[in-house]
Amino acid sequence: MTKPSECLNKLASLRQRYFKAANGKEALLKLISETEISEQVYNSNAIENSTLSLEETEKILLQIDLDRYITEREIFEAKNLARVVGYIEKKAKEKELTLEVILSLHKMLISNIRDNIAGRFRKNNEYVKVANHIAPAPKEITGLLEEMLADYHGSYHENIEKRIARLHLTFENIHPFVDGNGRIGRIINNYLLIREGFVPMNIKFIDRQKYYDALKEFDKKGATKIMEEIVSKALSNSYHKRLAYLEGKKIVTLLEHSKSSETSHSNLLNKANRQTIEAFLEKGIWKIGVEIGKKKPVKKS
Repeated sequence: MTKPSECLNKLASLRQRYFKAANGKEALLKLISETEISEQVYNSNAIENSTLSLEETEKILLQIDLDRYITEREIFEAKNLARVVGYIEKKAKEKELTLEVILSLHKMLISNIRDNIAGRFRKNNEYVKVANHIAPAPKEITGLLEEMLADYHGSYHENIEKRIARLHLTFENIHPFVDGNGRIGRIINNYLLIREGFVPMNIKFIDRQKYYDALKEFDKKGATKIMEEIVSKALSNSYHKRLAYLEGKKIVTLLEHSKSSETSHSNLLNKANRQTIEAFLEKGIWKIGVEIGKKKPVKKS
């Protein structure tokens, strides 16, 4: 198992390489961000039980007709979330995250889906259940969110994984909205990451059970360990992908890499899942960047 200190050192190293490799490559970075939107939308909506596949999500965003009936809600969920994902890329660099910003993001997300609750927190008798407990009363929401943001900004000395994990779990525990809490919570994660000079992350649908385990761990123990691991791996994944492109590497699937490196595919997949190699998941396929023209290492007998 990778130690927390090792994860921190690795992320710091990846971040440093990224800043160096990204210099003067704004056009390529923009392309990477644009191509990631559909994956961000698919994964976040799938965690919330959307039936759309990644391919269907891409078609909706490209305004291509689908082969089956899709509810109007799911269409708007995809289009609205894509709009929010694209919007925060620029907005996060310009404006501090405030309750007003959170409300505006929620309005963009829920418009044309449930307009009566879009852009406002729960009020009156709008109580919701989060896992196995009832979320705080509506009258407590504003104060709790202000405390959440104050805690985040006041813990600048802590590592980014811990800060993001605690904020996200706190936000989901408060559950300030009638609908859209999970998606807005994950948007807020990236808003803060972008604002602090990190790359955005994409919590994958395949990690859904672990994500739910993290919510349960926080609810029962107030612990953030599982979510910190999720954040760390998701950030590593994003850096690995960007560095593969920015450093001009040849991008191959792990299956292809297993043949050229004479390492078993299962071994590489295990390392990729733990993010101990510079592999990244792109459109459901594990890939890795390899140096062009680099000779295969000679195995010792």
